[in-house]
Amino acid sequence: MDKPLLRVTHLSKSYGPRIGCADVSFDLWPGEVLAVVGESGSGKTTMLNAVSTRLEPTSGTVSYRMRDGAWRDVFAMSEAERRFLMRTDWGFVHQNPADGLRMTVSAGANVGERLMAVGDRHYGNIRASAIDWLGRVEIAEDRIDDQPRAFSGGMRQRLQIARNLVTRPRLIFMDEPTGGLDVSVQARLLDLLRGLVSDMGLAAIVVTHDLAVARLLSHRMMVMKDGRVIEHGLTDRVLDDPRAPYTQLLVSSILQV
Repeated sequence: MDKPLLRVTHLSKSYGPRIGCADVSFDLWPGEVLAVVGESGSGKTTMLNAVSTRLEPTSGTVSYRMRDGAWRDVFAMSEAERRFLMRTDWGFVHQNPADGLRMTVSAGANVGERLMAVGDRHYGNIRASAIDWLGRVEIAEDRIDDQPRAFSGGMRQRLQIARNLVTRPRLIFMDEPTGGLDVSVQARLLDLLRGLVSDMGLAAIVVTHDLAVARLLSHRMMVMKDGRVIEHGLTDRVLDDPRAPYTQLLVSSILQV
């Protein structure tokens, strides 16, 4: 592809005198996965929420290339346009699946709602798509009418992924997608995510404090500290040859564990 999918320019978010993120700029290309890493309080989640329009930035722009090739400033869109974008071309996977699911409706309805939001009204088609996507995320068909509250944490996270991907978005945001899960569950979920991202040609921005997650999922990495990007490059280069002292400290602390 010769054109980026997303362009973030001088994005900043402040809370009075406190900096959430400052002067963040990057392009994201179709099919590319960008990991954003750093310690708690580094600004990575603030940046993710601002890029994904969940948070209004103090300054800067976020531009997205629509399916017709036209660039749009997402904060110049109407609220209705942004909501439609989030239901179609974008997805958001929360660390806590309960934040991204409706816990009191069935698994099938959680997946089907997103199809209904884009105009599908045929019950048979919606249910068939829900069954297909539950299968893709390794949830048995006979659980389609169960509510997420009856699922394990790993199953809830897989259901949230199915809910987001059923409309075949081009860009997905993930905030600590494996956080809080047992190590064995994390490994299974990461394998699933890597396969889906590759098969669908998804672009993704993944916020994580786990450098192993970043290495497994991402092509490129940004390291944040105190709200600012202090290192940015290909994932293997950043992890194998970190240049910023803070990145060196991050990498060495993992190696010593």
